[in-house]
Amino acid sequence: MWGAAAVNTWNARRAAVGKWLSWCSEQGWTAPQVPVSAGRSTPPDSDTPVRSRTAIDRLIGRREIHVREKTLWRMLYETCARAEELLQLNIEDLDLAARSAPVKPKSAKPRTRRRGAAHHEHVLETVYWDAGTARLIRGRTCGPVFVGHRRPGPGKYLGERDVCPDTGLARLSYDQARDLLATATAVDGTGTGWDLHELRHSGLTHLGESGASLLELMAKSRHRKAENLRRYFKPSPHAMRELTALLGPDTNRR
Repeated sequence: MWGAAAVNTWNARRAAVGKWLSWCSEQGWTAPQVPVSAGRSTPPDSDTPVRSRTAIDRLIGRREIHVREKTLWRMLYETCARAEELLQLNIEDLDLAARSAPVKPKSAKPRTRRRGAAHHEHVLETVYWDAGTARLIRGRTCGPVFVGHRRPGPGKYLGERDVCPDTGLARLSYDQARDLLATATAVDGTGTGWDLHELRHSGLTHLGESGASLLELMAKSRHRKAENLRRYFKPSPHAMRELTALLGPDTNRR
């Protein structure tokens, strides 16, 4: 049925079927087992490119770039968080002194069993940023950290958390944020710009090149499996040359 599906899609659907069959067994019902031939597939390496520190600094340093975009891109790089997680933040969520904030992760589970749990009712995880982001966060005291340039239309309902009480502007959406980065970095027309996820990949790779351990990288990325983190680490040719130099004949003389 799913033989032509992508690897991650196959693994997700296989896991869902396995959980359902296990639940049937727990109820005392006769249920088959997932056949050995339908095993879990190994996810392929990600083809998301890694951008250099210089390229990221130059992008954020451009004068024509709005401070909103600069803040989002710097936060994505320094926190190594997913774009969806940062776009859901409100200013009152930020701990400016500790340079951290609790975010709702991709696989967040609600603390209660009722439907429609609010942001704070989920099990949250903490992300951390550095001085680059701290310099850009200032001004407003409440509402979404990232807002668009327009107010919501008359027929569109948004929760109180998703609208700035001072300006009436709605929260910046993922599609809007993606288009802003793609437009700012396009070199040869549509489809040649950067993707938001590249900043997460780049941050993790640069930390690994700087000597961060596997456990530190897993804590930073909040991955639970090392195999998932491995897809993010793409050392540059320069880093590989420096690593190889450790095996050179003159190493013991240094």
